[in-house]
Amino acid sequence: MARAQQVERMRRLGVLMSGDDNTDARVLFAEFRRALEQLGWSYGRNIQIDIRWASDAERRDAYAKELVELSPDVIFAGPSNVVLALRKETRSIPIVFIRVSDPVEQGIVDSLAKPNGNATGFSNPDFSLLGKQLQILKDIVPSVIRVGLMISTINAASAFWYRLFDKLAPSLAISAVAAPIRNVEEIEGVFQSLASEPKGSLVIPGDVFVERPPVRDLIIRLAVTHRLPVIYGRRVFVAAGGLISYGLDPADLFRQAASYVDRIFKGEKPSDLPVQQPTKFEFSINLKTARALGLNVPMALLASADEVIE
Repeated sequence: MARAQQVERMRRLGVLMSGDDNTDARVLFAEFRRALEQLGWSYGRNIQIDIRWASDAERRDAYAKELVELSPDVIFAGPSNVVLALRKETRSIPIVFIRVSDPVEQGIVDSLAKPNGNATGFSNPDFSLLGKQLQILKDIVPSVIRVGLMISTINAASAFWYRLFDKLAPSLAISAVAAPIRNVEEIEGVFQSLASEPKGSLVIPGDVFVERPPVRDLIIRLAVTHRLPVIYGRRVFVAAGGLISYGLDPADLFRQAASYVDRIFKGEKPSDLPVQQPTKFEFSINLKTARALGLNVPMALLASADEVIE
């Protein structure tokens, strides 16, 4: 049989994420690779993946330049500061992003419906969840009057967070306390300050810096030590002993991103793929921690939670 067999072209995928190559990160990336495999992309057969984890700004910028020089077919990246670093290096290589807060405001896309550039993906809805997180906090601790919002200053969207926080606070009869942190050493001071007066609490939204396991574990210990009610933007905190969380499902986000990588591999342009928002959220409560803090969780909250840890 004289028929030439067509050899499938190997695609190259660059990956640049903020944070460390830790167990949590590997679990999420495994979800992404599994989703790619279900779409027909098998590592070593028809796709090559170059992965970089940027734990600081210097590495982030260096890795952005390094990945662009490899000329991948697509780059998968997040959060906002990583995507902005990549956009400084290329306006032609397609970028599929996740966890980017307000990509229009940051100049990454022209609009959510028509990105009109080399980047598209899944925006970070955490802004829209802050009001819900504050309400949950009031429901579980009705007496709270002072609420801190702790975000790392390396978060490109921190200014947006604090503007929204100030806007929402009066409607919930709380005093908004900005608590930006530049490094791990400043975290304990935030807890000491909020715990120094009665009726204080804290919101820690999704932030790659605080989600790193050593930082996360420190935060949970400080919350217990200072007996401070804290609501988190990620379930992993509650699983590790935190009080309560409400936020997006990161694993689902990684799986959805694989679908956009697949579509670009198959010829679609990022400029034609609308920016989407995650649709799956998680609400978790740790009853053991609530009891340790002397809190009675309302039955309505327990009934609406996706997960209750006894």
